[in-house]
Amino acid sequence: MVVSQQRAGGAREVFISATPLRLLTKLPPFNVHPVQRIDMEVPPLPLLLGSLAVSAAVWYFLFVYGGAAAGKRPLPPGPRGWPVLGNLPQLGDKPHQTMCALAREYGPLFRLRFGCAEVVVAASAAVAAQFLRGLDANFSNRPPNSGAEHVAYNYQDLVFAPYGARWRALRKLCALHLFSAKALDGLRAVREGEIALMVRNLARQGVAQPVSIGQEANICATNTLARATIGRRVFAVYGSEGAKEFKDMVVELMQLAGVFNVGDFVPALRWLDPQGVVAKMKRLHRRYDDMMNGFIKERKAGAKPDGLAAGGDDGNDLLSVLLARMREEEQLDGHGENITEIDIKALLLNLFTAGTDTTSSTVEWALAELIRHPDVLAEAQRELDAVVGKDRLVSESDLPRLPFLAAVIKETFRLHPPTPLSLPREAAADCEVDGYRIPKGTTLLVNVWAISRDPVLWSDPLEYQPARFLPGGGHADVDVKGSDFGLIPFGAGRRICAGLSWGLQMVTLMTATLVQGFDWTLPGGASPDKLNMEESYGLTLQRAVLLMVHPAPRLLPSAYAV
Repeated sequence: MVVSQQRAGGAREVFISATPLRLLTKLPPFNVHPVQRIDMEVPPLPLLLGSLAVSAAVWYFLFVYGGAAAGKRPLPPGPRGWPVLGNLPQLGDKPHQTMCALAREYGPLFRLRFGCAEVVVAASAAVAAQFLRGLDANFSNRPPNSGAEHVAYNYQDLVFAPYGARWRALRKLCALHLFSAKALDGLRAVREGEIALMVRNLARQGVAQPVSIGQEANICATNTLARATIGRRVFAVYGSEGAKEFKDMVVELMQLAGVFNVGDFVPALRWLDPQGVVAKMKRLHRRYDDMMNGFIKERKAGAKPDGLAAGGDDGNDLLSVLLARMREEEQLDGHGENITEIDIKALLLNLFTAGTDTTSSTVEWALAELIRHPDVLAEAQRELDAVVGKDRLVSESDLPRLPFLAAVIKETFRLHPPTPLSLPREAAADCEVDGYRIPKGTTLLVNVWAISRDPVLWSDPLEYQPARFLPGGGHADVDVKGSDFGLIPFGAGRRICAGLSWGLQMVTLMTATLVQGFDWTLPGGASPDKLNMEESYGLTLQRAVLLMVHPAPRLLPSAYAV
């Protein structure tokens, strides 16, 4: 407590007491000793600033740290941050790894401050389950962010749209025409046909020149999804400049979306765009918007789909359905809101980004791990040869009879989850988790990468061991569909990835076909155990170095015939 009094001659008496007045009123009577008297010249402005600083410190102590003493639960622990920016400068270029290390120091639930935003990180399966199962409804919305505003048509998409009737209507549309069991079965020939085309293209190239398996997988994933959504392929020629440009666009978007943009957390700096993120997002959005406009304009001009959507009927692809509903002014959510062209473009953007790169990057990681572990690759090939044979390519109907392959896919998702940090969620109301208070407005991040490497849950967590998912391996009953919180590559709860079923089918069938169809060697005779496995962080987990490989056909020629 600071008290001053003017003396004759201009000197000022200042009395300093370390006990706040509010606390004194609560204490029993006691003898008060005279406080120390200091004669000094104190300018009015520094005195005022000093008083404010002391008052702010007292208030922070009483109402933030003193909350527990007043009957409130404490906030989760966490590292001290920088002024203004908080913990943002401490995240580094691989935030998922930084947060994993912080969990070892502060526990599986800890608190960070990003500018003026409070953030909590869940880094264990048990804590994640409390958030995503027990408190799922409280964390059903996303916090505001630049990516949703400047790329995703100002929150008009499925990924960042507020939870509610409109979000449920968009999700239902996707399920009905793409992701339901019926739609998946109707599109099975599309998936098998595009993957077979990729394999035959690789077989024609031979072993003379190395290929980027991630690029090949991305073209396949994009064309497959395009046939289901807009009724035609996007890339007619493998290895074309257009295909490479699209892959680069998707990777750039995922990298930008993974940046913790300072302007999102420090509103006073938003106009400055200190990292240049918003400017890059706006430029990238224009390129995507031109692409989506092209699809819509082409269809409006009378171009016919190729009849390869669900059911094989012209006009049954997702774009045809959405445009028909727009022409008929059919309501989107049953509450008077009609579907618009912006809604269509936002939904297509989601599908062409989240539905392609996550698939191709996971397949690339799977092949890299198999090349590094020749014994596992050989076992997977033996299983495929026994079940499928060497005279045809594997089909989706074969997959249930390939348990070792399924274990390979699960182990790949465990070590290399497509989204290492979950998309953020926001607390709608105060709640309590693991004995800590989580205030309203707090942002939640689930460190999927850290959970799947937790030594409490997984034995030898850094080792590639698909057998852990086989009978007797300790995790035979674990799946990746959101019910086992130790392995949630697609998320969990009501905001779980809408395309889970499609993505899982694509990753499994594409990996199975590449494993069955080829033996793999590295350029220049490089040793598999020297293969670079460094990560590049973004919204999706990319390889820092492209996987360049030589594919050598291992099946009978009839298997590669068109």
